[in-house]
Amino acid sequence: MRRISVSIVYAGTQQQWLREVSLSRGSSAGELIESSGFLDEIEALHGASPAQLEIGIHSQRVALDHLLEEGDRLEIYRPLAADPKVVRRQLALLGKSIGKK
Repeated sequence: MRRISVSIVYAGTQQQWLREVSLSRGSSAGELIESSGFLDEIEALHGASPAQLEIGIHSQRVALDHLLEEGDRLEIYRPLAADPKVVRRQLALLGKSIGKK
């Protein structure tokens, strides 16, 4: 079976992980997560199952059963530290806005 080259990335607050992987054509995003070792290697992901993760390819969200293609970059997203809508409301109360000093 033909193989494809893909990458998997995760960005924590202090460190980033990137791994280039060669997989069989027809492999899914979930299979890449399982085989990458990230769930064991990255402390923030310890104890998580792939179903609990938000993932995407080139900033577009995908499901675990998404079939990977040559050159795909699977991104594992971490939860937001703050809800952007709440932050904007709080700034508006102070007479400020995002992007302005």
